[in-house]
Amino acid sequence: MASSHSSSPVPQSNSSDAFFKKEMDSTKRFRPVQSLPDVCPKEPTGDPHNLCDSPSLVADQHRWTIYHSKVNLPAALNDPRLAKRESDFFTKTWGVDFVDTEVTPSFYLPQITKEHFALYQQEIAPREKVHERCKNICTPKDPFDRTLLHTHDKSRTDLEQVPKIFMKPDFALEDSLTFNAVLPWSHFSTAGGKGNRDAASSKLLQEKLSHYLDIVEVNIAHQISLRSEAFFHAMTSQHELQDYLRKTSQAVKLLREKIAQIDKVMCEGSLQVLRLSLTRNNCIKAYNKLKLMATVHQTQPTVQLLLSTSEFVGALDLIATTQEVLQQELQGIHSFRHLGSQLCELEKLIDKMMIAEFSTYARNDLNRPLEDDCQILEEERLVSLVFGLLKQRKLNFYEIYGDEMIITAKNVIKQCVVNTVSQIEEIDTEVVVKIADQMRMMNFPQWFDLLKNIFSKFTIFLKRIKATLNTIRSVVFLVLDKNQKNRDLEDTLQKNSKDSTVDTEVAYLTHEGMFISDAFSEGDLPPVAADTTSQRNTSPNSEPCSSDSVSEPECTTDSSSSKEQTSSSVTPGAVEMMISDDMKLTDLELVRLANNIQELLYNASDICHDRSVKFLMARAKDGFLEKLNSNEFVILSRLMEGFILDTEQICGRKSMSLRGALQSQANRFVNRFHEERKTKLSLLLDNERWKQAEVPAEFQDLVDSVSDGRISLPEKKPAATEERKPAEFLIVEGQKYATVGTVLLLIRIILEYCQCVDNIPSITTDMLTRLSDLLKYFNSRSCQLVLGAGALQVVGLKTITTKNLALSSRCLQLIVHYIPIIRAHFEARLQPKQYSMLRHFDHITKDYHDHVAEISAKLVAIMDSLFDKLLSKYEVKAPVPSACFRNICKQMAKMHEAIYDLLPEEQTQMLFLRINASYKLHLKRQLAHLNVVNDGGPLNGLVTSDVAFYTGNLQALKGLNNLDLNMAEIWEQKR
Repeated sequence: MASSHSSSPVPQSNSSDAFFKKEMDSTKRFRPVQSLPDVCPKEPTGDPHNLCDSPSLVADQHRWTIYHSKVNLPAALNDPRLAKRESDFFTKTWGVDFVDTEVTPSFYLPQITKEHFALYQQEIAPREKVHERCKNICTPKDPFDRTLLHTHDKSRTDLEQVPKIFMKPDFALEDSLTFNAVLPWSHFSTAGGKGNRDAASSKLLQEKLSHYLDIVEVNIAHQISLRSEAFFHAMTSQHELQDYLRKTSQAVKLLREKIAQIDKVMCEGSLQVLRLSLTRNNCIKAYNKLKLMATVHQTQPTVQLLLSTSEFVGALDLIATTQEVLQQELQGIHSFRHLGSQLCELEKLIDKMMIAEFSTYARNDLNRPLEDDCQILEEERLVSLVFGLLKQRKLNFYEIYGDEMIITAKNVIKQCVVNTVSQIEEIDTEVVVKIADQMRMMNFPQWFDLLKNIFSKFTIFLKRIKATLNTIRSVVFLVLDKNQKNRDLEDTLQKNSKDSTVDTEVAYLTHEGMFISDAFSEGDLPPVAADTTSQRNTSPNSEPCSSDSVSEPECTTDSSSSKEQTSSSVTPGAVEMMISDDMKLTDLELVRLANNIQELLYNASDICHDRSVKFLMARAKDGFLEKLNSNEFVILSRLMEGFILDTEQICGRKSMSLRGALQSQANRFVNRFHEERKTKLSLLLDNERWKQAEVPAEFQDLVDSVSDGRISLPEKKPAATEERKPAEFLIVEGQKYATVGTVLLLIRIILEYCQCVDNIPSITTDMLTRLSDLLKYFNSRSCQLVLGAGALQVVGLKTITTKNLALSSRCLQLIVHYIPIIRAHFEARLQPKQYSMLRHFDHITKDYHDHVAEISAKLVAIMDSLFDKLLSKYEVKAPVPSACFRNICKQMAKMHEAIYDLLPEEQTQMLFLRINASYKLHLKRQLAHLNVVNDGGPLNGLVTSDVAFYTGNLQALKGLNNLDLNMAEIWEQKR
C-alpha cells in the first residue's frame, strides 16, 4: 500500500518527547524557513456546518482565502525562529503614533477565579489518579531505540536517491517539460554509429527507474509494517462501526415512522387550517385589490362628471388620490401603465379650465349692472375656484382679476357718457361721432351730473371688488390657519411619540413582520368587521389602502382627510370650508399672496382715479375747467374730495392721481382767481378818488358776520320791502371807520379768499401766498397813489389833501384790524410744519403800520412847513393877536375839521400834540432870533398874549380841550 504523506517515520504515541524533538530538528534541515502566516492554522474552526466551505489543501494551497486572515497572536509573539523577541511588534506595523495603553476590562466578560474550576477539579481528580496508577503499572519502552533510528536513517538515505521531480505534488507526464526531464530524448537518438550506445543508455535508464520503484515500494512496505497494529485495529473498529450504523439506521427508520404518524394525526389538520387561513387572507387582499382597480378604472369618468359641474377641487383631489394609489398600491399593474400620464394631462387640462373659469367669473362679476347691490356673485363658485387654484399653486390668478378691472373701468366711463349723451337732445350723435367730442358739448351742470354719476358707479364698483377680494383673502387665511394648526398638531404628536417610542417600535415590527398567528387572527375576524374594513379600503371618496402596505389607523386618517377635501359649506356671512392637507403652500407664499390681493384692491382705487383723471383732462382740453367761476369750482372740488374720501375709506389707502389732478386744477383756479381779484383791485385803485364812501347795509352785515368769529360770505337775503339806507361809517367792534369804496370791496375780496380756503382745503398755502401778495399790492399801490401823489395823474385830482391822507390812513388801519383774524383763519387750516408761512402776515402788518406812520408824518410835515413859512415872518408888535397867529389858528382849525371825523379822537390828539411840538420848535427858534426873552417886559407881554390866543383857539377845537400844550417850552431856559 502507498500513502500520500511524507516518507519520514512517525513516532509512536508512546514515544518520548526527546525523540520527537529530535525528529523535528532533523526535518528542519530539509524544510525552508516559513513566513509568519505559516504558523497560523489553515483549517477553519467553529461551526461544523461551515466545513463544506473550507479550502482544499491540494487545489487551494497557493490561493489566499479568508482562512489566512486568522492570526495566532501567541504563536506570532513567541516565534522560536527569532533569536530575540521583537519589542516593536506593534509600532512597526501600526506606526510610531501607537501608544500602548491599558485595556479596560470588558463589562460583558465575568471575572474568572479559582472557584470557577472547583467543579472541574473534582471531576478530573479521580481520572488523574487512575492515569497515574496506569503509568506506574506499564513500564515505558526504551525511548532511544537504536535499531529504529538506524532504519529510519537508512530509509531517508534511500529516498534521497530518488529525484525530487517524482516527489512533486503536481507531477504529471503530460507536461512536456516533466516528460523531457524524466525521459530525455538524447537516449533515443537514431543517428548512425550510435545505436549500441543508445540501447545501453535506454537499458540503464530503465534499470534506474526500476531501482527508484523498488526504493519507494520498500519504504511503503516499511511504513505499512510500522502501522500494521493501527491498521488491524481500524479494521476491527470498522466492523463494530458498521453494526452500530445498522442499528442506528433501524432506530431512525422507526422514529421516522412514528413521526409520520404523529404528523398525520396531530399536525396536518392544523397546518391545513393555517394554510387555508393564509389563502383566505390572500384572496381577500386580491379581492380588495381588484375592487381598488375597479375604482381607479372609474377615475376618468368620475373626473369628467365633476368637471361638468365645475367641481374642480373634487376632481383634483380624486386625481391626486388616484395618483397616490397608483404609486403605492397598484404599482406595476400593466393595464394601468398609461393611466398616470393620462391623469397628469387631465390635471393640466383642469388648470387651464380653472383659469378660463376664473376669467369668466371675473368678467361676469365686474360687468354686472352697477347698482347699490354689493353682494358677491356665486360665492360658492368663487371659493371652489380659489381653492382649486391654490391647490395647483396658480398663485398669479389675481392678475387676471386686475386685467378685468382695467377693462371694466374703461367701460364704466364709456357707458355713463353714452347714457348721458343719449338723454341730451342738443347733442346730435350722428354729426358728432366721437364720445370725447360729445362730452365737450355739455354745459357745466350736465357735465357735473355725468361726473357725479361716474363717481357713484366707481364707488359701487370698488365696493364689489372689495367684497370679492375679501372673500379670496379669507380663503387664503383659512389655508394659512390650517397650516398653522397642522404644525401645532405635528409638534404635539412628536412630543407624545417620544414618550411611547418603544411601543411604537414594537407595533411597527409586529406589523412589518407578520407572524402566522397574526394572519390566523386576521382570518378569524368577524364578518361585520371584515366588511367594514373592505368598505373603508375601497371607499370611492377616500384614499384606498391595502392591508399589506398601510396599517388600519392610517387608512382611517386618509379617509377622514379625503372627506375634508370634498366637504364644503359657504354661509352668507362667512366662508367655511375644510382644507385638504396636501395643499403644500408655505406660510411665506400665502402671506405674499394675501398682500398681493390687498395690493390689488389698492390698484383698483388707483385705476378708478386714473380713469377719472383722464375723463377730467379730456374735458379740460378746451380750458373748460379754468373758465369755471368760484362756486362751480367749489362744488366740483367738493365732489372730487368726497369721491377721494370714499375711495380711501373703501380701500384703506390714499390714491394720489385724482388728488394731484384736483391740486393741479386748483392751482390753475387759484392763479385765475387771484389774477381776477388783483386786476379788479387794480382797476378800483386806479379809479379811486379817495373820498369817504357810504357803507351799504350788506357790507355792514358782512363786517358783522366776521365780528361773530367766523369768516364767511353771508347768503344774499331776499329784497326787503324797505331798503336800509347806507351808513356814513363802517362800524367794526364799536369803532367807526371812514373808508373808500375800494377798501369795502377789498374786504369782500379778502373774505372770498378765506371762504375759498374753507371750500378747497388743498389750496390753503397757495391762497395764503396769493392773499399776502394782494395785501402787499394794495399797500404799495395806495402808497403810490396817495403819498406818492400818483392819483393826481391817474384820477386827475388837483391835490392830495389832508383829508385824503387821513382817509387813506384809516383805510389801512381797517385792513390791519382784520389781519390777525385772517391769520387765525389760515393757521387753523395749515399743518404744523406750514406755520412758517404765517410770517407773511407779520411782514404785512409791519408794512401797514409803517405806511400809517408815514401818513401821520406827512400830516405833521404839512403843518411843519406851514409853521416855518408863517413864523419866519413873525414880528413882536401890536396889534394882539398878530396876523401870523390868527393865520396859524385858522390853518389848525382846518386841519382839525378835515381829520376829526376820519380819525379816532386818540389819534387826533396824538397828531395835534406832534403838530404842537413842531409849532413850539419853530416859535422858539423865531423868538431866539428876535432876542425876545421871558423877562416880563413889553415884548414878552405881546408874545404871551399871542400864545394865549393860540392856546385858546387850539383847546377850543372838539376833542382837544384837555390837551396839554406845555407852551412854557418856547422860552430859553436861564443858565
